[in-house]
Amino acid sequence: MKITQHLWFERDMDAAIKFYTSLIPGSKIEWVSAIPADNPSGPAGSVGMAAFTIGDQRYMAINAGPLDPFNHSFSILVECDTQAEIDRLWDALKEGGSTEQCGWLRDRWGLSWQITPKRLGELMMDPDPAVSKRVTEAMLKQVKFDISALEAAARG
Repeated sequence: MKITQHLWFERDMDAAIKFYTSLIPGSKIEWVSAIPADNPSGPAGSVGMAAFTIGDQRYMAINAGPLDPFNHSFSILVECDTQAEIDRLWDALKEGGSTEQCGWLRDRWGLSWQITPKRLGELMMDPDPAVSKRVTEAMLKQVKFDISALEAAARG
C-alpha cells in the first residue's frame, strides 16, 4: 500500500509544482499529463494532472479549475536544520502569499506551509517544564521562526 497526498489546483499547477520541486532538495516532477477524455472539469486535454515528490513525500496534483480552496486543514510542514534554510524557504514561499503566526504561511496558490526549525521540537521536549513553557511562549510571538531567539528563551 502506498500513500500519496493529492492537491487540487484551480490554476497554474505546472508553475506551482515546478516552484515547489525547485525549493526542496531531493524533489522532482515524475510526470505531467492532460486527461485525454471529457470529464466534469472540462473537455479532453483541458485538465492537467501530475505526479511529483517534495523531499521524501509523494504528491499528485490536478489542475481542474475552482472547487474547494486550500485551507489550514492541510499544510506542508518543512523541518529545517538551520536558520539559513528557514530564511530561504520563507522568503521564496511568502512571495505573492501571506505570512501567519508560528511559522505558517500561504503561498501564492493558497497552499499552507509550516516552515519549522528542527531545534524547536528539541527545545519543546526539554525535561524541564519551565524551559518548554518559555520556548512555547516565545514561539507563539514569532511569525517566521528565529532559532537563536527560541534558544535564548530556553536559557531563560
